[in-house]
Amino acid sequence: MPRNKKKKGKGGQHGAVQPFSDEDASIETLSHCSSFSDVTSVADEGGEASEDTAQEDFQYKLKGFIDSTVDKSAKTRQGALDGLKTAMATRILYEFISERRMTITDSIERCLKKGKGEEQRAAASLACLLCIQLGSGIESEEVFKTLKPIFKNILADGSANIQARQAVATSLGLCTLVAEDDFLDVQATMECFESLFTRSYARADGTCPSISPQMSQLHVNALLSWALLLTICSVNQLQSVLKTHLPRLQQLLESDDVNMRIAAGETIALLFELARDIDSEFEFDEWEELCNKLNALATDCNKHRAKTDKRKQRSVFRDVLKAVEEGDFQSETIRFGTERMTIDSWVRKRTYDAFREFVGSGMNYHLQANEFIRDVFELGPPILVDSATMKAMKISRFERHLHNSAAFKARTKARSKFRDKRVDVGEF
Repeated sequence: MPRNKKKKGKGGQHGAVQPFSDEDASIETLSHCSSFSDVTSVADEGGEASEDTAQEDFQYKLKGFIDSTVDKSAKTRQGALDGLKTAMATRILYEFISERRMTITDSIERCLKKGKGEEQRAAASLACLLCIQLGSGIESEEVFKTLKPIFKNILADGSANIQARQAVATSLGLCTLVAEDDFLDVQATMECFESLFTRSYARADGTCPSISPQMSQLHVNALLSWALLLTICSVNQLQSVLKTHLPRLQQLLESDDVNMRIAAGETIALLFELARDIDSEFEFDEWEELCNKLNALATDCNKHRAKTDKRKQRSVFRDVLKAVEEGDFQSETIRFGTERMTIDSWVRKRTYDAFREFVGSGMNYHLQANEFIRDVFELGPPILVDSATMKAMKISRFERHLHNSAAFKARTKARSKFRDKRVDVGEF
């Protein structure tokens, strides 16, 4: 993200590294708060090892993963990359990673250049998680400076593995947001994305190009990364984009790919929001035609489309239509630990979705503990929570079961009443 050359926004609390398990990677990661509270032992659930021993074991495991990224076996390298990804997605590892960032970067570079398919995908994702851990500053800039040319080469290489190109399109966008320090470089990266998704625009004669599903997904990823970088563009850049791309983006609403239609719709809503931030009286010449298209997608009942696709599409385009017509946004509240955050704009939604794609179920933990992500969402410094408070906050499995049962019964009763009111239509 273009900013002053000031070292800030590190990955989070720089305490000792903690062990992780599959259970820790679940959405309910409240127990992770112990990383910045006075934990007496990690062995509460059956282990006899002290906290120090557990930390040493975990660090040893991570070092093994790092060493294995240069193994001769592709399967071993893949497993090592996945292990590092899981650790970075569910823990704050700033001190451990900072000391080894160039070693990890060299491993990622090697896997991107010499790996195939899945290995390249894992390496691209790991690069993004590495930048998220390091936060904005000199360290992440060094990492990105090494990897950016490789990302762009893979993205532009039509003979490269399509899945690798898809992963790189997504990773390049978020890495640029986190680690890029120059607006001109951001603009150059956006032009790389434009060279891809504009191939899905309609031809001069109005016909839609024939694109394979995998290539369409690449274009979708490029469009979403491009939209992410729109959130940090200058006013002049935005005005140029509005003039050049807004009239043509609505062509993507006619794509056969539901993911492309949704990505285009959300990008249009984002552009309208940004345009109205610049000028509250913003007007679009083809506004009425666009609203008609959005309304058709919000009420789509074409039989040739899958039910799940139509349901997903209607939900999104109802919100997009409100954004374009009225400037409204359907806000959403995210709860994590003792805090909550409101997603109240398309800019915030695009940013949140981008981070969540990489950290997955660890997003709530990163919102609690990662200083950089908290800075992005203006949450302030991490809130310290002691173990007693954490214990009081934790809901037992039985209580959760009772709550779910009550919600299920209430939902069933409500649906039963609705069904009773339906009118039976007989045959004529």
